[in-house]
Amino acid sequence: MNNGAMLNAYPDSLGGTLADIAALLEKEEMRGAFRSFYILPSVFTTDLDRGFSVISYDLDRRLTAPGDMDRLRALGLDLKLDFILNHLSVQSPQFQDILEHGDASKYRDFFIDWNKFWAGRGAMTDGGYIQPDDRYIKDMFFRKPGLPILMVRFPDGREVPYWNTFYQEVHTDPETGRRSYLGQMDVNVNSPLVWQYYEEVLDKLASYGASIVRLDAFGYASKIPGRRNFMNEPETWDILERIRQMAAKRRLALLPEIHAAYGEGSYKVLAQKGYMTYDFFLPGLLIDAIENMDAGYLIRWAQEQRDSGIQCVNMLGCHDGIPLLDLKGLVPDDRIQGLIDLIVGRGGLIKNLHGKTNMYYQVNAAYFSALGCDERKMLLARALQLFMPGKPQIWYLDLFAGENDIEAVRRSGDSGHKEINRTNLAAADIEERLRRPIVQKQLALLKMRNACEAFGFDADMRIGRSGQHALRIVWRRQGKQAALNADLSTCAFTAEAELPEGTFTFRQA
Repeated sequence: MNNGAMLNAYPDSLGGTLADIAALLEKEEMRGAFRSFYILPSVFTTDLDRGFSVISYDLDRRLTAPGDMDRLRALGLDLKLDFILNHLSVQSPQFQDILEHGDASKYRDFFIDWNKFWAGRGAMTDGGYIQPDDRYIKDMFFRKPGLPILMVRFPDGREVPYWNTFYQEVHTDPETGRRSYLGQMDVNVNSPLVWQYYEEVLDKLASYGASIVRLDAFGYASKIPGRRNFMNEPETWDILERIRQMAAKRRLALLPEIHAAYGEGSYKVLAQKGYMTYDFFLPGLLIDAIENMDAGYLIRWAQEQRDSGIQCVNMLGCHDGIPLLDLKGLVPDDRIQGLIDLIVGRGGLIKNLHGKTNMYYQVNAAYFSALGCDERKMLLARALQLFMPGKPQIWYLDLFAGENDIEAVRRSGDSGHKEINRTNLAAADIEERLRRPIVQKQLALLKMRNACEAFGFDADMRIGRSGQHALRIVWRRQGKQAALNADLSTCAFTAEAELPEGTFTFRQA
């Protein structure tokens, strides 16, 4: 996997289709800024959760065509695509076959029949589902109130409960009584058909030209009575290793996605098992360093990655929120709370996880807004990201200095909090933003990062303080050097790098 910068966007984020994004990246202003592109899963046939409820991994022809992928690869871009391991949409062919054929469906056990799973471990309720004995579920991690069940009506009229960790909706036609569903149904990893399906998905992603596959929600896939059912060990790692062997045959690199507090050490386990990790600590650490004019925790984390050989994808913003509770164990709790209060005070939103804000790991906000829409802070944050360990992932809205979109949240209703940072930009808006200095300067830094041979997973990186509020980062590799000197008290910085065509110098006074 190359170490160059990676664009991150939905297929309709920049102009309306993936072809529009390809045309944008072909522009002279954008050429050389990226070496990879993470296309979010609404590029597939999906129905909910902005792509994360997959009906099938066929391309959504309203947004893209196979030729668009070829066009992106012709620009020298590696492609990163999603594989949602834990669930499929109710609208998927597999689940629709169950609704049509009931017990006769070949996919009857492709998803998790709740009553079969809990048989002998609880009491049947009047509602037709088993209520597990408390000793089996007291340690379970649920993402919503109550039991994670969707009651499904079979053709013979029976109500059968299926495991449903995430979203669900049930609609009944008042005239016909016919029921329809929306939701993300958990697949049964004990079914051979599920593993056959996994093989088919990886084949399809490889056919699109993917180099990197992000594994979404893989930590929920293992379910065992009496266990937490999130990151069960060793079963989760067994599933992951089996997927890795399948991916390796197709020359696909895996990037497992997991949110967990620093103190739990999950990132370390992933790295020790040979996987790249997501650096969910960096977004909060950079805000902490800039707002508190103190790089202590940032330096500590960078040195740990260097010394432990951790390879990661790092980021500022993303399609989700800004993770802050991930910092628990690295940054003091009161300082984390201060960051949460600061970002909320600047218009960010917190979604409770069944009434408990301390159970939710992120604040939803545009990164530019989280920094108070201060262009100097935003540019310093980008420079620091590009000089930190890892492969930099660039959220499109951060690049174009997008702000909190409260109106999008209002339009989306109760579940629309994440839309605050997902504004689609029209072609005219993109053209206007490309003329803004904050955008042009970020692009200059990105092009430097990709062209400088001093950066790399095998490079030597040194980071440390150079004054009370200052830090210095130096990269060396193949006889080349890149250095960043930054003053957190003023947001002034200087970036210098040896490039094939000469020395690059960038200053923010």
